[in-house]
Amino acid sequence: MSGKDYEIRDDRFAGLIHKNAGPDTLWTGGRWTEGPAYLAAGRYLVWSDIPNNRIMRWDEMNGAVATFEQPCCNHNGHCVDGLGRLIACEHQGRCVSRYEVDGSKTILADSFNGKRFNSPNDVVVKSDGSVWFTDPSYGIDSDYEGDAAPMEQDGRHAYRIDPGGNISRVIDDMKQPNGLAFTPDEAFLYVSDTGRSHFPDHTPRIRRYPVEAGGTALGAGEDFVFCEQGVFDGFRVDTNGNIWSSAGDGIHCFAPDGTLLGKILLDEVVANLCFGGPKRNRLFICATTSIRAIYVRARGAVP
Repeated sequence: MSGKDYEIRDDRFAGLIHKNAGPDTLWTGGRWTEGPAYLAAGRYLVWSDIPNNRIMRWDEMNGAVATFEQPCCNHNGHCVDGLGRLIACEHQGRCVSRYEVDGSKTILADSFNGKRFNSPNDVVVKSDGSVWFTDPSYGIDSDYEGDAAPMEQDGRHAYRIDPGGNISRVIDDMKQPNGLAFTPDEAFLYVSDTGRSHFPDHTPRIRRYPVEAGGTALGAGEDFVFCEQGVFDGFRVDTNGNIWSSAGDGIHCFAPDGTLLGKILLDEVVANLCFGGPKRNRLFICATTSIRAIYVRARGAVP
């Protein structure tokens, strides 16, 4: 089944959408929107407009959009920790930072083994308070989304910051690690690989890694799903374990068994998304130049 807003590949997808609810456009005017995060206490959404070096803010109560911070060190991904603090990946700062409740900023990690990170891209917080993030090279490849600079690390990897601030490398077998999310039970970590941008023969995919060592490390990964349109960039998981991922033609929804259930079709390439709203049943979507939102019959998983 297909329609203007949806493409249904599996009957299970019909139970995850409202066929009479299409996407809303909340804002336009970006160059490459990324890093959406919903802050429940204030009922507002923030996102990055990376080339314009700004963070934007949408107020759920009145629909107003304003600049949250500019310049912002070319932020990319964001997430919210268990205390409601905003965690940020900075391209220009080549670090992961945190906005404290008093408005100050703390640098959580900016180097590994004495060498600067490439350009932290996306981030997630586990229930134990550890921060997991990816470090591809997009922010140092040119001056468009950061500052062009040589790579100091020996590749593009993923890392974990423990609650005490110690940093460990958890993934070293990817071309360009990008979006990431835990399964609801935190037994697995999903990570997308957008390596096609630098390695043309590389097939865009999401890989799955078992969480081991008491939740502090990952086991050997495996390819989980492949992208049939564009690449998988950022994505989120709902409370039933379904994956809602960005793609070249909108959002692709996968069941926990890897079946492509269906798509939410959009007219722009999607970079990232997050669940939000009081019931966490609204998808906020970063679609190249715009921010879209759509209600679904699913709720976003939280640590």
